[in-house]
Amino acid sequence: MAVNTSPESPLPVGEVSRLIGGWIDRLGAVWVEGQITQLSRRPGAGVVFLTLRDPSHDISVSVTCYRQVFDAVADVVGEGARVVVLAKPEWYAPRGQLSLRAAEIRPVGVGELLARLEQLKKSLAAEGLFAPERKTAPPFLPQLIGLVCGRASAAERDVLENARHRWPAVRFEVRNVPVQGVHAVPQVVQAVKELDAMDEVDVIIVARGGGSVEDLLPFSDEQLVRAVAGCRTPVVSAIGHEPDTPLLDYVADVRASTPTDAAKKVVPDVGEELERVRMLRDRARRCAAAFVEREERGLAHALARPAIQDPHRMLDERADHVLSLLERGRRTLGHLLDRADSELTHTHARVVALSPAATLRRGYAVLQRADGHVVRDPAEVTAGEALRARVADGELTVKVDG
Repeated sequence: MAVNTSPESPLPVGEVSRLIGGWIDRLGAVWVEGQITQLSRRPGAGVVFLTLRDPSHDISVSVTCYRQVFDAVADVVGEGARVVVLAKPEWYAPRGQLSLRAAEIRPVGVGELLARLEQLKKSLAAEGLFAPERKTAPPFLPQLIGLVCGRASAAERDVLENARHRWPAVRFEVRNVPVQGVHAVPQVVQAVKELDAMDEVDVIIVARGGGSVEDLLPFSDEQLVRAVAGCRTPVVSAIGHEPDTPLLDYVADVRASTPTDAAKKVVPDVGEELERVRMLRDRARRCAAAFVEREERGLAHALARPAIQDPHRMLDERADHVLSLLERGRRTLGHLLDRADSELTHTHARVVALSPAATLRRGYAVLQRADGHVVRDPAEVTAGEALRARVADGELTVKVDG
């Protein structure tokens, strides 16, 4: 319940501590999971002092228990072990200190850890953090590689030596951090975020050598998985050996079986690339030579055609054909003109033979009255009427005799 206070009526420190203790007492016993970071077993002492830490956060709490409680698990529990503790929170008023009084301690077995990891894996997969479409391939030749690994570790040596052997000019930005224990997760997360914030870093490698399931637990931590999922820089996971598959492998953009494999996947081999360039150059040269040879054959084939070897032949053939048609046209026109001339001559002869002049030359005459009408019947004229008689060579006047 809230306490009413004011500057005029403040609570003494002892009263505040007493109230806090009362609130904590009402919490009751709880099951708590954590990692033992400090263990104090003084000879002859009836109480054992522990420090229990949350591996994912920089939070720890003191734990005390009776010696017989700890002796029940002393053979399997030590510093660095993960445990589940049934404890009741206690408030030590004189010092204002919170601690847990453990009534039971249970070690977390490998099977239980794997089961929890599997459950976490399904939960993160359901959120889409492992989806292939979220992954980004590293660049072909990174200019600067971020490396997160243990200080002076075999993993660091394997990555650096293999990468520089493959491409001597490669550059690294190294962050040495604890890769196991209670401080591993927050420091690895911090190192990854620092490298991701650097614009010049093209890819980040998180590397660690092999180890037990417990040793590799930091790389299955939810906080680290989410930090890697939020990176804009491609991340390569190189944790342990081939059979080891921490959750970091699923969320990373590239999974390498070993630190050496990570160097091979991130850095191209200069010798292989030079050989590839040589092969491509040879292939391009062969393709160009084949193209030129094919075009030369086509040109030679075209030049071998009669139309190209004797280009005037077609014109000559067409000229002869044109001359033949011209001669044929002339002959045809001549025949037509001759036939037309003959027909005209015959027609003229018939016209001349049938003309009135020809009839007059044969001795006939045409009688016309004074008004020019031709006389065709004797009844048309009267006695004593003067008529004109037209003959072949002229005309004369005649008079009708009664």
